[in-house]
Amino acid sequence: MKKLILALVCAVMMGTMNAETLVAYFSATGTTKAAAEKLAKQHHARLWEIEPAEHYTAADLDWRNPNSRSSVEMNDPDERPMIKQCTDVTPYDTVYIGFPIWWGICPRIINSWLDNNEPQLQGKVLIPFATSGSSGIEEAEAYLKQTYPSLNWQKGLLLNKR
Repeated sequence: MKKLILALVCAVMMGTMNAETLVAYFSATGTTKAAAEKLAKQHHARLWEIEPAEHYTAADLDWRNPNSRSSVEMNDPDERPMIKQCTDVTPYDTVYIGFPIWWGICPRIINSWLDNNEPQLQGKVLIPFATSGSSGIEEAEAYLKQTYPSLNWQKGLLLNKR
């Protein structure tokens, strides 16, 4: 009987313990950064910026220019921009992954980060979140699930300013 009670107490305590949460994000202009900071504060989570090795300039982000860096990257599904520094995702049970919507989906730097961390992300709860001036997150969610089908994707969040 004592073993049963101890097992129940342990199960209850484990259920109420705060799981480790990471909010990893890429922000080109600061909008997604603000959303990530708010999300991390709400969830008492660690905040991690996914930084490109070479930061994006205003000219790089000109989506109307087919030769801009962002246009070239987004038009090549195999493009993987270099990341400045990686993070260890192994301590986290839940990982929020944030980005601005580019061409209806996540920027290719998110692929770089996911490719780098995919083995360590197995079995974790992954929740995408995005900011966008006009798009929803549904296409980005579908893209992530299709591109990384072995990962445990949950319903995404669109965190626009309101």
